Amino acid sequence: MGSGHDHARPAWGESRPGPLRRLLARAGAMLGTRSPTARSGLRELPVALRRGELAAGYLAAERVGDHRRAGAAAATAMDHATAAGEWWPADVWGHRALWHFEQAGMTLQATRQARRIGDLRFAAGDPVSARRYYAEAIDEARDIGAEHEQGLAALGLAQSLLQLGDATSSRRLAGAAEALLDRAGAPSGEISVARRLRGTEVVVGDGTEETE
Repeated sequence: MGSGHDHARPAWGESRPGPLRRLLARAGAMLGTRSPTARSGLRELPVALRRGELAAGYLAAERVGDHRRAGAAAATAMDHATAAGEWWPADVWGHRALWHFEQAGMTLQATRQARRIGDLRFAAGDPVSARRYYAEAIDEARDIGAEHEQGLAALGLAQSLLQLGDATSSRRLAGAAEALLDRAGAPSGEISVARRLRGTEVVVGDGTEETE
């Protein structure tokens, strides 16, 4: 949102499986079937990420097709990489977590993970690609009635749009995010961020215009 996001766009890791593959995975989860192997929709985990306790736990869960445990392990690894500012590993882990949650039929966790990938890409200075993940998370959260997640995704999309210079759409989304978060009983800090964003000042000529 500020000058802290103006560094070069990072090279990203794995992209998520396409819509058809995700649709088939969800259908399989609804029918109680299991995908033939944990790797059917993923590349092999890059060798550089196979070291360490977190990777060992993930690989053990992936090996036996335990998507719930593999998704949780990948999400934890994503958090560790994000905290260290290691964007490429974080992105790889994030997409693996998303895929495993979808395979397990864990819709809320998958929705949250899509939003978290948006957060990751925004933090790494790529608001353009972050928008796609936020928009998908908004739609998914609306479908399952998860207002807190919908509000957080709307807030992330609002921040991305402001970074890209669309202050009007950003404020509109921030207002929607504020209402959703308030209705969901979200922490006051999250609501305050949405409220501040809704009242962002926009530079007009030599001065500023209060958009509150």
